[in-house]
Amino acid sequence: MGIPMSKLNESNMRFRGVIPGKKVDSLGQITLDVVFGDSRNDRKEKLTFEVVDFHSAYHAILGKPAYAHFMARSCYMYLKLKMHGPKGVITITSNRQRAEECLQKGSKIVDE
Repeated sequence: MGIPMSKLNESNMRFRGVIPGKKVDSLGQITLDVVFGDSRNDRKEKLTFEVVDFHSAYHAILGKPAYAHFMARSCYMYLKLKMHGPKGVITITSNRQRAEECLQKGSKIVDE
């Protein structure tokens, strides 16, 4: 993302289980604006992310604290995320083909 390491805040977080058999310490934390929705109905909140240095099929992983912050509900079967917006429910729909690509990439990384 081009964010200098000097912008990270200190963190003592250690991750286990993201990549089976490996653990990694956080390089630090950063707080960024996250926006869901479109110009007609959107939610913008600040979320704090842990920054780690390992290969993954994902750029960011939202966990329970992020879902709680947005009061969001996920449905993995239909690849949808729903949350309250100022003008009704915001629904984020994922791409099943892209999700499968990430799954395959993640499996390949684990095998390496």
